Amino acid sequence: MTRHIILDSETDFDGWRRAARALALNNVAPHDVVWRTSGNEPDLFTPAAAVLPDGPLVSTFNVPAQFIELSQASILHRDPQRFALLYRLLWRLRMNHDLLDIATDQDVIRIRDMVRAVRRDEHKMHAFVRFREIGRERDTHFIAWFEPEHHIVELAAPFFMRRFADMNWSILTPDICAHWNDDRLSFTPGVSRDEAPTEDRLEKVWRSYYASIFNPARLKVKAMQTEMPKKYWPNLPEASLVKSLIANAGRVSSEMIAAEATAPRKPQQREQPMARQPSAHDSLSSLREKAADCRACPLWKDATQTVFGEGPAHAQVMLVGEQPGDKEDLAGKPFVGPAGQMLDRALKEAGIDRTKVYVTNAVKHFKFVPRGKIRLHQKPNTAEIRACRPWYERELAVVNPALVVAMGSTAAQSVFGKITPINKSRGRLIDMKDGRKALVTVHPSYLLRLPDEDARAREYERFVDDLKIAATQMQRDRAA
Repeated sequence: MTRHIILDSETDFDGWRRAARALALNNVAPHDVVWRTSGNEPDLFTPAAAVLPDGPLVSTFNVPAQFIELSQASILHRDPQRFALLYRLLWRLRMNHDLLDIATDQDVIRIRDMVRAVRRDEHKMHAFVRFREIGRERDTHFIAWFEPEHHIVELAAPFFMRRFADMNWSILTPDICAHWNDDRLSFTPGVSRDEAPTEDRLEKVWRSYYASIFNPARLKVKAMQTEMPKKYWPNLPEASLVKSLIANAGRVSSEMIAAEATAPRKPQQREQPMARQPSAHDSLSSLREKAADCRACPLWKDATQTVFGEGPAHAQVMLVGEQPGDKEDLAGKPFVGPAGQMLDRALKEAGIDRTKVYVTNAVKHFKFVPRGKIRLHQKPNTAEIRACRPWYERELAVVNPALVVAMGSTAAQSVFGKITPINKSRGRLIDMKDGRKALVTVHPSYLLRLPDEDARAREYERFVDDLKIAATQMQRDRAA
């Protein structure tokens, strides 16, 4: 008896897994199953058949974790036979648990080829999406058009969410559209190419930049066409320059060779940063006064003021954030904006009085990019973190806390003096070389950027749990 399985969508992995498990446990052979997706149901002349077998499951079985990973990726492929192929592999894995290790098996070869195609398409989407600016100032929105080969929009969208977290953007495709707005990632049905914008005021600047960095001496046309296939050219503003740049590459290379060598640039005289070593005469008030005139990196030029730390001079715990935001830059105090409100709430739930802890940032000036009247937060780079680290070191020497809590990757890099992964380090106390303990967690602004309420609530609880570790340590230190 033929079983007709109708999945909710082209990427309904959970639906496929539930159906495949029920079919396999009821010994329904692959050739007795027809897989379809919603909208592609049988027509009126197709014989009626049960969707899933009835009755209790007769046994259970396990499959390698690798099969789940392959299934989740390959189900995004456009091959209409992928559901049947995956079920056939599942059926065979019941008899041969090591099937995926047979490199010559045709089903295994096909499924791995499909996964590679999906990953390659995801990479191409990351590389060749070009946003165009629509509207100005507060109404600014960035829109891109892309035509993926496979169903990879939901897979690829989190990359753009992280990379362009400070922009409101939409990626339009024929299948499904991704939107990032007000710190929320959402998806809507696909649209036609006609609904996508064609050009914006920044594309002339981008073309000029691309032409200026094009190196004719390193030109490899075949490699360029392999990495940037012509199918993507209509969406890339720089593509209009490629033909002329290739045509003139030989002449430009000859001119570069014939030209006289340029004299090396003289090193620019940098402004003297403040003293890097803590002083026995330091106090928080004197450090705050000195930091107001800090010129150790260029961030001071656009910021309103230095945002120094705040709290008791000899607090048990020092909370280190990443950098001040817009509200902090205007107020001159750390954590007074939305992230500060989130931190206050979490500290209260963890049993920590904010007035009893010292709160500061790894970087003391607000880094941003202007969008009309709005200033969009930008992540500090390593050079800026290093330039500001002496202020943290001097605050640390004066406050002398027993515990330092690093909130976010920038803070962790400043506290440990190197790039430190958050997820691998959080949730436990770390012994420092100077005898203190450190605790790593996320920055409160991360919670504000999460795409849905469930994820936000879940991660907020983890954040509170991290702070409870700090609260427990404070109690132990007081008892000692």
